[in-house]
Amino acid sequence: MNRVPKLSTALAGVATLLCVANLSAQAAGPQAPAAAAAPAVVQPQAIPAKIALIAFEQAVFATNEGQTAVQTVQKKYDPTKAKIQQQETEVESLQKQLQSATTISDDERQNRVRTIDAKQKALQRDGEDASAAYQNDLQEAYGRVAQKVNVVFQKYLTDNGYTLGLDVSNQQNSNVLFAAPQTDVTRAVIDAYNTSSGVAAPPVSGPAPTTVRPTTTPRTTTPRTPPAR
Repeated sequence: MNRVPKLSTALAGVATLLCVANLSAQAAGPQAPAAAAAPAVVQPQAIPAKIALIAFEQAVFATNEGQTAVQTVQKKYDPTKAKIQQQETEVESLQKQLQSATTISDDERQNRVRTIDAKQKALQRDGEDASAAYQNDLQEAYGRVAQKVNVVFQKYLTDNGYTLGLDVSNQQNSNVLFAAPQTDVTRAVIDAYNTSSGVAAPPVSGPAPTTVRPTTTPRTTTPRTPPAR
């Protein structure tokens, strides 16, 4: 019989406490939302460095596919080269004729001078146009092969545990002052690409082309184009 009053008293006490807590919360105003937990910070860890050097541009053109691409472009411009050489021969011949003509009139001499001048300007214009078109085609050929060589290069670095790869194609702008020979992976990447591409080596038709620096690369150096054949 004594438990009922005690239970009622306890419930009343709880209700009183809840009421007091509610009034205190209202007096304090709205509660600010809990701040989101800060993401865990990943601390950098030092790992042993394994550095690879590659003359990337030389590697691209040294691959079987790269050599074939250059020969294709050069073959395309063989007729243009022949035409320009013919123009040069004509201008030289006219200049020699003018130098040896000692009995012609002044009017005739001026006419010949104007003719030679016009032909020289045409030769210069045709040569510049051909050079620009040749370089553009060679840049495009380089870009197509370079993208695929880069994939093989990245895979080679990953498979062999390298942590850093540096391009030393341009020795003048390179910050690498010394490197042990075993860090150069150029030949290894060329061989790996030739194997993966399945492209056979092209027949040798002349001296190896000079490296071309494509304008699409991040470097801001002037492109170096192999001379027209």
